[in-house]
Amino acid sequence: MSKERVEDKTEQAEDEASQDAGHTPNEELPAGIFDGYQCSGNVEIDFHELFALLDIKNIPTVCTEQTATSTTEIDEGLTDASICFKPCLQVELENENPLSAQKLKVFGWKIDDPTSRVLLKMFPSLVKLQILHFWQAGLTDQMVMSLMNTVSLCSNLRVLTLEGNPLPEQSFHLLLSEDSVLTHLYLRNNRIGYEGARQIGSALSTTRSANKNLILLNLAFNCIGDAGAAHIAQGLRFNRALLMLSLCNNQIGDYGARHMAAILSEFALTHEEIVERRKMLLGRKQPSPVGINSDQPADHLSSVTSCSSLSISKEANKGKKKKVSKKEKKSAAKKEKSNKKSPDIKVTPSKGGEQEEPEKPLNAQESVEPVNPLLDEPVHYRDGELFLPGNKTLASLNLAGNRITQKSLPLFLTSVERQGEGRRLLRLCLQRNRFPPECEYYVKIQELMNLRDPLKRKSC
Repeated sequence: MSKERVEDKTEQAEDEASQDAGHTPNEELPAGIFDGYQCSGNVEIDFHELFALLDIKNIPTVCTEQTATSTTEIDEGLTDASICFKPCLQVELENENPLSAQKLKVFGWKIDDPTSRVLLKMFPSLVKLQILHFWQAGLTDQMVMSLMNTVSLCSNLRVLTLEGNPLPEQSFHLLLSEDSVLTHLYLRNNRIGYEGARQIGSALSTTRSANKNLILLNLAFNCIGDAGAAHIAQGLRFNRALLMLSLCNNQIGDYGARHMAAILSEFALTHEEIVERRKMLLGRKQPSPVGINSDQPADHLSSVTSCSSLSISKEANKGKKKKVSKKEKKSAAKKEKSNKKSPDIKVTPSKGGEQEEPEKPLNAQESVEPVNPLLDEPVHYRDGELFLPGNKTLASLNLAGNRITQKSLPLFLTSVERQGEGRRLLRLCLQRNRFPPECEYYVKIQELMNLRDPLKRKSC
């Protein structure tokens, strides 16, 4: 047999093998046809069609079932009866309509780049999609970044669960960005350490930005520790959206517990926070006149600024009165007549008999826009420090299974008692820490929280 025939047969065998195996990871995936595909919203059809466009033969199966329970009941367990460790995309439908996918689950199999590309392509077309659940799916930092960009295109997606997906760069904070639409985020068992907790704390809030939509954050079974808990507490200082936070089983001791207890009650502003508050207050007012002591409290500074500006304006008006000519008097009289004739403009006389400009209507967007807690909350000045009321939005805090001793219990008891009536913490879990259940302060905390917890009050 000639060498040419042998080479032809070898090339033919390699071509057939490559067709059976599909594209190798190093090959470029077809972009034009794939990107131009219009998803129908039917997961089973779109999933297979998109894989076919990528010329991939080994396609994960799609298991479709109708949702048995209400979508508002979020699964808290780490396992599921329908877990399948073979590549299988589990789809829960709202009803018999194949276009009504409400929940997608990936359990126990690794998502590679082509599969990630297919899923991200499909998500925006699923108009009923509310919940995504990835358990030990081998996600990467780049996948999480792409997922966050896609979430904003999903009209109803609000719940995201990433469990057993440790990320080398710990990019979980991207899911808590200021413009994120997620309301429930489960990040259990992801080996989140100090750096991840620091970034999550900054994403919850800083003096200039805050997450405004997330109401539940579950960080259980990670490695956050004391320093990480302190950063999470820092993020709760100016966050007024989060209602439920779980930090159970995170190796948190008394140092981290002390910071968590501090944000529940009033806390002193740092120098940087006071400076930022003054900048915000001065941004609302005119520039302050020379001679005001900058060491005064921020509230005092704003009141002095406003009073000074009023006195300056009055003196200027008096000076103008002395130099009014006859022509100016005639023009002013004409203006008064025109004002009386126009019914739409209301003129309110001031104490000095002068006319003030009509009030301008407020912009609707400005009136609804939330105010930074540095400006919105009442503050008071004591012992050389400026104090802000603590976080009363947080309703549930879970610190069970950590390393907290009885030294921290008086701090929690004092903070909870100082919250008073109205919005306040309703549930505080401190079980399985390093103090006996019969500890005096722990018993008092339990009694106080039992009176607040609406579920326990109904059972009583």
